[in-house]
Amino acid sequence: MTREPAQTTPPSLARLPRHVAIIMDGNGRWARTRNLPRPMGHREGVKAVRRAVVACRERGIEVLTLFAFSSENWRRPKTEVSLLIELFVHTIRKEIDELHRNRVKVRFIGDRGAFDAKMQTLMAEAEQLTAQNAGLTLVIAVNYGGRWDIAHAARALAARVQAGVLDVESIDCDTLGQSLSLADLPEPDLFIRTGGEQRISNYLLWQLAYTELYFTDLLWPDFDDAAFAEALESFARRQRRFGRTGDQVEQSRRA
Repeated sequence: MTREPAQTTPPSLARLPRHVAIIMDGNGRWARTRNLPRPMGHREGVKAVRRAVVACRERGIEVLTLFAFSSENWRRPKTEVSLLIELFVHTIRKEIDELHRNRVKVRFIGDRGAFDAKMQTLMAEAEQLTAQNAGLTLVIAVNYGGRWDIAHAARALAARVQAGVLDVESIDCDTLGQSLSLADLPEPDLFIRTGGEQRISNYLLWQLAYTELYFTDLLWPDFDDAAFAEALESFARRQRRFGRTGDQVEQSRRA
C-alpha cells in the first residue's frame, strides 16, 4: 500500500498576520479612468471592503483596520466630503446586521466630535450591537490621524498626572501605548496600501513601528481575494526580526 504524500500548508496559511491594516486608496482614480463620477468609485470601494472582511473571516485573521476617513480628508471639496459621509452612514446601516450575523465586532477610532449627533449615535449603536461578538474585529478609522492619536494619549496622561494618580517619571513607551486607540488589540502585522502610493499618510504612526509594509498599484475597487492572498503570501515570506539578527530568529523557530 502506498502512503499518501504529506500535506504541506501554504505559506499564507502557515504564517498569517493576526492584524491587517489597510489604506484603501484609488477609488476616485478608478472612477476617473472609466469616465464615471468620483462617488461611483467610492461605492465600488464598499464592495472591496466586503471582500476584505470576508477574506479575513475565512482565514481566521483576528483584526482588520480600515482607514475610511482621515483627519486630512476634510480638505477635499465639500461636495465630496458630504458624499463620503453620506455613503459612510448608508453603508453602516446597510451592513451592520450582516456583520452582526457573522459575529464581527465593529469598532470606530478617531475624533467623533467633528460629526453630527446622528452619526455619532449610529456608530455607538453599531459598537453596542456587536460588542459581544467573538469573531473578526473590524476597526474603522474615521476622522482619524496618527498624530491626533498620540496627542490624545498624551493629553490623557497629562490629565492623570494633574489629578495626582500618575507620576510623570513612570510615563514610558508602554504607558503611552496603553492610552492609544488600539491599546487592547495586537499591533498590525501587515499594512497594505492600494493605489500605487508608498507612504503611510499619518495612519497608525505609533502602531506601525514594526509592521510589514505592502504596497500595490491596484486601485482599491480592484483589490480582490487573489490580490489579498498575494499580500498574505508576501507577508509569509518575510523574516520578522524585531531588532534581532536573522540567525536569532531562526534559532527561536527551531527551539
